[in-house]
Amino acid sequence: MIDVSREEFEELVGEALDTVPPGLTQLMKNVVIMVEDDPPPQVGTLLGLYEGVPLTERGGTYAGFLPDRITIFRRPLLAVCETRADLVREVRVTVVHEIAHHFGIDDERLHELGW
Repeated sequence: MIDVSREEFEELVGEALDTVPPGLTQLMKNVVIMVEDDPPPQVGTLLGLYEGVPLTERGGTYAGFLPDRITIFRRPLLAVCETRADLVREVRVTVVHEIAHHFGIDDERLHELGW
């Protein structure tokens, strides 16, 4: 297990976001990305969580909703990583994974794509 401060971890999440092609980030609508130390107890051990209405499911009546939330969980990610390089890679994979959910891509398809 590696340990980094909350601030360092938030920087890693920001760096991971910077690797997402600008064409994709420009398409992201009504979504906020957050960092929390731990997932809620009722959801178990997660590295990240997407909560909201995927872009593919939004119709003409989609209006007035609170922003979708992508939450990246610091402690579970630290627990699965042994080195800083591991952490950088896992944070990026988790960020991309949760952004994919915002675009309506499910876990099965993500695994087919190698994520």
